[in-house]
Amino acid sequence: MRNLRRRDFIALLSGVTAWPLSSRADQPGRMRRIAALIGGVAEFEPESRARVAVLRKALEERGWSESSNLQIDFRWAGSDDPDRIHALAAELVATNPDVIFANTSPVTRALSRTTRSVPVVFTSVSDPVGDGIVASFARPGGNITGFTNVDSSIGGKWLEILKELAPTVTRAGFMFNPPTAPGGGSFFLPSFEEAARTLDVQPIAIPVADIDGVERALDSLVVGANAGLIINSDTFAARHRAAIISAVARHRMPAVYPFVFFVTEGGLAGYGTDVKDLWRRAASYLDRILRGEKPADLPVQAPTKFELAVNLKTASALGLAVPPSLIARADEVIE
Repeated sequence: MRNLRRRDFIALLSGVTAWPLSSRADQPGRMRRIAALIGGVAEFEPESRARVAVLRKALEERGWSESSNLQIDFRWAGSDDPDRIHALAAELVATNPDVIFANTSPVTRALSRTTRSVPVVFTSVSDPVGDGIVASFARPGGNITGFTNVDSSIGGKWLEILKELAPTVTRAGFMFNPPTAPGGGSFFLPSFEEAARTLDVQPIAIPVADIDGVERALDSLVVGANAGLIINSDTFAARHRAAIISAVARHRMPAVYPFVFFVTEGGLAGYGTDVKDLWRRAASYLDRILRGEKPADLPVQAPTKFELAVNLKTASALGLAVPPSLIARADEVIE
């Protein structure tokens, strides 16, 4: 398997001229503590290790080193169980850290209900205003701010990519897990349904509660011809992606996933935010809070870096010819 990444070379060039932030960092005189509560991925997955490495490097560039002035305590949610997530949130808050780093909407919602005093910086939250986490993007208020991972319009973009890959698709399912999906599943549906009308595709909302539900939904969707699938961006999909990708392959269905790492594990195509970039950017807010700034004064920021990936091996197994124009736009092509 060979991965072709244009951005690796671009990042290398940009790094040559970057000024080292640590040279102007004001080193504090005491050990500071970041507590991190991570949802969506498991601790020992390659994607998790890559994200943690990015966060640590970005903090080091700002003068924070775990060998001298910083301690990071990680907790991994390990499931979508809200009771476990709330218990971990309470456990971390009780340790009275200087700031908490949170990843995913369920984790951030749990922390917002657990503390109104400990500063929190989140990533991978789709709808922080709709979830009641912040008052607004410009003025978050309270003790929480951070970085969103998607815009609601991306639902339509996923369907456009599906139609490029599989032009004969006339019925498209939109699969989501209501407890973990933004807005219970409604956040992306309007743009998905609007694109479906434009593309003359029948949109089908598919709420699923568990992996057995995924199998039943796919069995139902393949009845009839020309079906395709969109996988919603939620922690259920991320946690169970191996099983979902396998089930989709067994049903020989073209599918578009919400992140690139689904594609490196066998999914047909993925389009979404570069999550590692969000973790890199989050380090700037963690740094500013450790130096005395308030989350209420730091606006919530939208994603700026998106990735498109295509798996040519999976496309070939489905009998799909990937358009050259799509390959040319892709940040990662798996052959």
